[in-house]
Amino acid sequence: MIAGDLLGERARLTPDKTALVFVPTGRRYTYAELDAGSCAIAAQWVQLGLKKGERVCILAEPRPEYVQAFFAAGKTGIVVVPLNSRNTARELAEIVADCAPSAILYSAHYEETVRGIRELSPIPYAISMEEPAGAGSSSDCRLEASATSVSPEDICCLLYTSGTTGKPKGVMIPHRQVVANARNTAFNWELHDSDIAPVFTPLYHAGGLFVFLVPLFSIGGTVVLHQKFDPAEVWTAIERERSTIVFGVPTIFKMLMDAPEFARVRLDSVRWMISGGAPLPQYIISAYQERGVTFKQGYGLTEVGVNCFTMTAEESRRKIGSIGKPMLNTEVRLADSKGREVAGEEVGELWLRGPHVCLGYWNNPHATAAALDSEGWFHTGDLARPDAEGFFYIAGRLKDMIISGGVNIYPAEIEAVLVQHPAVADAALVGITDDKWGEVGIAFVVARPETAVTASGLSEFLSARLARYKLPKEIVFLSELPRTPYGKVVKGELRERWQKARPAGTP
Repeated sequence: MIAGDLLGERARLTPDKTALVFVPTGRRYTYAELDAGSCAIAAQWVQLGLKKGERVCILAEPRPEYVQAFFAAGKTGIVVVPLNSRNTARELAEIVADCAPSAILYSAHYEETVRGIRELSPIPYAISMEEPAGAGSSSDCRLEASATSVSPEDICCLLYTSGTTGKPKGVMIPHRQVVANARNTAFNWELHDSDIAPVFTPLYHAGGLFVFLVPLFSIGGTVVLHQKFDPAEVWTAIERERSTIVFGVPTIFKMLMDAPEFARVRLDSVRWMISGGAPLPQYIISAYQERGVTFKQGYGLTEVGVNCFTMTAEESRRKIGSIGKPMLNTEVRLADSKGREVAGEEVGELWLRGPHVCLGYWNNPHATAAALDSEGWFHTGDLARPDAEGFFYIAGRLKDMIISGGVNIYPAEIEAVLVQHPAVADAALVGITDDKWGEVGIAFVVARPETAVTASGLSEFLSARLARYKLPKEIVFLSELPRTPYGKVVKGELRERWQKARPAGTP
């Protein structure tokens, strides 16, 4: 049974179709050429004596060899572990110690880092991407792979979470999840073999791998791969390659919007753009809509396949702020603190179940049991609510929910109203301990350049739109909000800043 060789299957069907355009060199790879390189890497691993289930780490910038190595997992049963290229050798050594790889594949830029990792946590083999893996062909590779049976539940890759809330956890992504996410995305997002998508997000992250790269390869589309994110380069490539669909995170879309090319780039080839990774401010959506672009907001997690909801172009304009409806074969439950399903349009923790859900966390049965229950429901930790038409809206993280005077306050709701103010560029609400109410909300706001806005003016604006109990106790102005590379606000840092700024003894 062919369970994991997605690239090999696509190369068999459309060998001469353009699979990948590598922006730094301009080289165009057909599916047959890309697959041959993947076969060569797979053969190299086998020749080293690596067996099914062993791990190979990857530390490199986005490049064709990275893509080929990822798909070599489906040909060999070897588990790939993409490493965060922004991390230090010491940070990465902790991950290496956890997953115990047999080899690490790296580019020349990270040679020193790899040396530092191996001093702290030994790895038997270090393989440079600058040294050719040798020749390969799809037919030879399929013959070699026939000796290795890869089943749907075998692990394809370990993707380590960012670790912003503690020690990184390795998410076990089986081949079944990779294929389910690819099919579901292609079906529900109505991808075509004529679609062309830029990929400029890191390949060590689920977004870089699974939003468009794997789904487009499954249907025979074309990926335009950037080695780094540069707004001018991205806009130039979108126009030159006639890109049809674009994925990014809020931080990236803002940087693209602020680039001078945004006002003049041709966007007539773009069917739609989609944002994920963090809530998307309304003013960013409006800016792209003014350029005539259909703009959607998606939802997903590394653990559940990154693409879990869908909406049409018309619905994205009518339901601004919604993540859409659940995809086909995706079960959704909204649960209260006791696991009971909430009624109507109430807010509850979002649980997901389906073939796109992971196996749990590597070497961490406690974390696995906490997130994945015995009935197969994955507890996302995100709060959501449906509307009367079945469209879902994210209300924030469960851990970020504020309970003030026994009443639940959902930060995402207040943040969404704050950014409606014409002078507000960005906003976040954080819960702070309070002797009287238990918790109160503190709003952190970034004002738009050359605008005049005051805390009292914002409070008045909010008072006209929100119930009194939802109003922030205090509004703090910052030049920018601390965010992860994927756009999530680091609320713990905001909380620490506020507490440090309070004089001793101040409540």
